[in-house]
Amino acid sequence: MSGNARARLLDELSSVSRRYMASYALFNQAVADRLGLHPTDLQCLNLLTLEAGPVTTGRIAELTGLTTGSATRLVDRLERAGYVVRERDAVDRRRVLVATVPEKITEFGRMWNRLGGGWFALFDDLDDSQLAVIVDHMRRTTEFSAGQVARLRAGPDPLALGSLEIP
Repeated sequence: MSGNARARLLDELSSVSRRYMASYALFNQAVADRLGLHPTDLQCLNLLTLEAGPVTTGRIAELTGLTTGSATRLVDRLERAGYVVRERDAVDRRRVLVATVPEKITEFGRMWNRLGGGWFALFDDLDDSQLAVIVDHMRRTTEFSAGQVARLRAGPDPLALGSLEIP
């Protein structure tokens, strides 16, 4: 592939990626609005369903990149909405764990499945190697984004010229 063709593809990838992220953010907002949640709370709930079991508020802070104080307020909101409960750790009674409420998560999952019902059909015409490229891209993008979030939150002026180079 010539340099010009690759540059055009990278430009198109940039535009498509920006539209994809914006469309997902708007979709996330609409789902959150429907459930009466904040978009960050919705994504935290999403992440909690991927965890093996109850987690500490500190773990929620790690998952979301929030401070522990903000994570505590997020858990307060999810608890008021009925999606999580706080419970004492059976092993270490000093620790408080945040557990999802199974009935609410089932309801959440049903809604998510109704909304995304046609999602898998988007990939029907792709072979396994093409799907593997998409999975790899999403993993790499997730890791890259996590690093950029950490950089944005770490320094006094992370947007200073030259401070956001790709590692």
